[in-house]
Amino acid sequence: MNAPPPTSGPRWLYLHGFASGPASAKGVWLDAHWAKQGIPLERLNLRVPSLEHLGLHAMLDTVRDALGAPNDRAVVIGSSLGGLVAARTAEQDSRVSALVLLAPAFHFVEQLQRRMGPHAWAEWKRTGFLETDDHAEKRRARVHHGIVEEAQAMDAKRGFWPDVRVPTLVIHGRKDDTCDVRYSREWAQGKRHVRLVEVDDGHELTASLELIAREADAFLTPWRGVEQPRQVFTGG
Repeated sequence: MNAPPPTSGPRWLYLHGFASGPASAKGVWLDAHWAKQGIPLERLNLRVPSLEHLGLHAMLDTVRDALGAPNDRAVVIGSSLGGLVAARTAEQDSRVSALVLLAPAFHFVEQLQRRMGPHAWAEWKRTGFLETDDHAEKRRARVHHGIVEEAQAMDAKRGFWPDVRVPTLVIHGRKDDTCDVRYSREWAQGKRHVRLVEVDDGHELTASLELIAREADAFLTPWRGVEQPRQVFTGG
């Protein structure tokens, strides 16, 4: 006997970025925005198994667990590294119905290496740990090099570009010096199911929250309250 169809709309999940947390400014703001419309936003904790031993596969497992039962559906909103995790989830899990990616960290390793420079990059690999700002707990913290090795292995296996076939909205700042907007441009080019919106903002997109809300509200209209069939695009 087939499982009964879901009786309500898809769950909405928010994935924060690197060294951030569920209480990130964008996540909290969007949570409050959608709560006024009766849409609960579940802000996942991707500091797994811990910030110090941050693991890409552990993040993906966390998202998959949050997607629900086999017949459930979800809209996934991801910021920075959370955007990459959202896209990697969608390329392999049919429960993801739509994506909103905010300054997604495509080519994560390459961009991280560019920002750090050759000396700091070599030191991270040599010592095993990177010292960074913990934006969630407002302190300095360490992150193990294993996340780089996981990302490199995943890129080698799946390719640098997530193969996403569901409707996707990308919002990216032209002044972003953390995740270069050119990667979002390259990824979106020629994809009829992807809408790229560029804004005059930096990586945090703090000046663009109202615009993000307007764009996401319009884009996600089909997934408000009533479950829609999963749209899969095979061309473009």
